[in-house]
Amino acid sequence: MVTPSALYLPAAVPPLSFGQLRTLVENRTVFALDAFELNIFETHEAAHRVPLRLSGLALTTMLRGKKVMHLPGRPAFDYLPGESVVVGQDELMEIDFPDACARQPTQCLAVAIAPDTIRQTVDLLNERYPRAEGHEAWAVGAGAGGATTIGADFAHLTNTPELTGTLERLVAVARTTDAAKDVLAGFTLQELLVRLMQTQARQLIFRDYAHHLDTHRFAPVVQHIKQHLADSLTIEKLSALACMSKATFFRLFKREFGLTPVEFIVRERLAEAKRLLRQPLASVAEVCLRAGFNNLSYFQALFKKHEGLTPGAYKKQVP
Repeated sequence: MVTPSALYLPAAVPPLSFGQLRTLVENRTVFALDAFELNIFETHEAAHRVPLRLSGLALTTMLRGKKVMHLPGRPAFDYLPGESVVVGQDELMEIDFPDACARQPTQCLAVAIAPDTIRQTVDLLNERYPRAEGHEAWAVGAGAGGATTIGADFAHLTNTPELTGTLERLVAVARTTDAAKDVLAGFTLQELLVRLMQTQARQLIFRDYAHHLDTHRFAPVVQHIKQHLADSLTIEKLSALACMSKATFFRLFKREFGLTPVEFIVRERLAEAKRLLRQPLASVAEVCLRAGFNNLSYFQALFKKHEGLTPGAYKKQVP
């Protein structure tokens, strides 16, 4: 089951006690491994424009509280639990902590990854598991001279359950005393990079498909799914839109985005169901049909599995 709170890693990184703090602003705990450096930052008082720079590309994930991020060349933005920010190698971050206090500290996880480690994983993917569009290559971001640069479209991400699950395992490996932790960490880090690139691919196509209808074969598929959630959506129809065989379509869709077409349809229908349940006059049975579920019992069970409560209970708690 994936509940909203599960995306915030609350159990993986418990807050520090006051006696463990060396500073109230961006107190840093470091776990150094061969392939990466894992940092946990906590802030216990409000602060503004706090500078931070990490060596290597950094994947940061908000665990608790709120930050306002200032990155070079981009407008400032709120940074909340359930979200990640990818920061280029040696890129300066300036951070506001408007709400941090002793009772509600801000907590953020940052994984700093060496460029060589990224390059090895990306090269392996491009060689063995190329992307659906032959002219596109897997990349977290590449600039002149091998420096890592991250475009604004890919910097600020909403965590997927797959990315969050990999981060949880990476934290667990970093904190273990297992003699083989560096080996285990290396494998988990490779998975993290794959999940990160798949998350970026999702953000590009799932959210902005209208701008890629002529350049990416999965964009018309995503458009059709979003516009026909209440209809029967068959793999035959979707694979034809992508101009692929059913087997190739299924395999490349999962490789590109980290989930199957069926899983994507289910998530879109559940998101639509949540939107409809917020309408005061809509009944659960009506929402079930309008969101594309033909069986009420199946809809209720699936909704509870993904959201942690029934559609009826969800509707009651919506203001």
